Amino acid sequence: MTEALGTRSITSALLVIGDEILSGRTKDKNIGHIAERLTEVGADLREVRVVSDVEEDIVDALNALRHRYTYVFTTGGIGPTHDDITADAVAKAFGVSIDVDPRARAMLLEFIAEKDMNEARLRMARIPAGADLIVNPVSKAPGFRIGNVIVMAGVPRIMQAMLEAVLPTLDTGPKMLSETVLANAREGDIAAPLRAIAERFPGVSIGSYPFLSDTGPNTNLVVRSRDPALLLEARDAVAAMVAGFQRAG
Repeated sequence: MTEALGTRSITSALLVIGDEILSGRTKDKNIGHIAERLTEVGADLREVRVVSDVEEDIVDALNALRHRYTYVFTTGGIGPTHDDITADAVAKAFGVSIDVDPRARAMLLEFIAEKDMNEARLRMARIPAGADLIVNPVSKAPGFRIGNVIVMAGVPRIMQAMLEAVLPTLDTGPKMLSETVLANAREGDIAAPLRAIAERFPGVSIGSYPFLSDTGPNTNLVVRSRDPALLLEARDAVAAMVAGFQRAG
């Protein structure tokens, strides 16, 4: 794949937490959705890491990411079981205390009767000091935001609801626009002229994505930019290259 990437001022990373993801027992369904929504609003997802339910691993990854990107999103590890340690790890990363938050407890009581509020369920109300809560309309147990870190559930339906609650509050850049040109050629055959176009348009992302069609190998050429005029100019250059290659063939 050939890429020419422009400068992006608003960036994000995703930290996926959970042994079940790394073991393959649970298939992640959140990465693609988060990437798509962040691209749409102009807060590009630049890195994804997956770590196990080990506090030090979570803390190390979180500290590395939060100092590098505008926002860091996490998924998983905020449930009621003993291995749901994300909140504790986030508190440790920020050097703050953690305890049952009265606001979070009140949210849980909208879904759970007081008589059923046992120690395990109360774990879901433990929030790092100074964090803002993220509403959860599905099961009420909130996520939270502290600094530039946004902590969400791993269950896709709940995560999506939390993400939609957070997105309007983010600082975002211009939306990424894209155009696709069908090459009707193998990726390797057009790599050199495509690279030349990418060098002509350093502020544009140009990617080549091979696939197998009914007639054989083919390639989609995807042009991305936040500048509509520049996007069309680069797309036209790619289309002209493809047309020339086909005539020559």
